[in-house]
Amino acid sequence: MATKKSSSRKSSGRKYGKKAQQEVRTEMHHMKSGKHPVKNRKQAIAIGLSKARQKGAKVPKKPGSSRKAA
Repeated sequence: MATKKSSSRKSSGRKYGKKAQQEVRTEMHHMKSGKHPVKNRKQAIAIGLSKARQKGAKVPKKPGSSRKAA
């Protein structure tokens, strides 16, 4: 019978770290309470991830441009 190895390393498989999640959660709270002039939730998530990157949290890199120069 196979055993699960992923349960022993819970945090290493996460895409976003806890600090990044906290930043996004805070930004969503600010958006809902009207503290920031954010238009939609995608903007709030982007701002939260950007702040997390600046603080050095575990966040994936931004996707590169798919357009190629001619």
